[in-house]
Amino acid sequence: MGAMMEINFLTESDRACWELLARGKDTYFKVERSDDDYERTWRRLLDDEQVRGIAARLDGKMVGIAHYLFHASVWYAGRCYLADLFVDEEVRRRGIATAVIEWVARDAKEHGFPGLYWNTLEDAPARALYDKVGKFHNGLILYTYRRDANQTSTQR
Repeated sequence: MGAMMEINFLTESDRACWELLARGKDTYFKVERSDDDYERTWRRLLDDEQVRGIAARLDGKMVGIAHYLFHASVWYAGRCYLADLFVDEEVRRRGIATAVIEWVARDAKEHGFPGLYWNTLEDAPARALYDKVGKFHNGLILYTYRRDANQTSTQR
């Protein structure tokens, strides 16, 4: 008999397990964050109505996390951005990530934010799954703006 999977919202008692997985995600993607970053994000996940955090558990043990947020859209009813999805390496390829994506999509739709989207690295192993459950917008490129701290603007 297989392990029982359960997905639900993070609660105060999940902090230690959540942080372990969140730090594992950051290590995997080579992202460095301060302890304050984890604390601020944890508070947002519990206290902000637009920002949500969920946990996937196998037989009661937290093995995956996802963070997502709802936002307005110019052309669509509302959007849901899946900011983070991470499953412990020891339990990957058991349908956990698929179940999490489906859970987030259902929650988003129920709250009036039916458009679910996310991004990932071009060479991420998870693309094998994402290509099955999502639609790749070929040709679209994501840009992010970061003003150089040394750059000064003469125009206002």
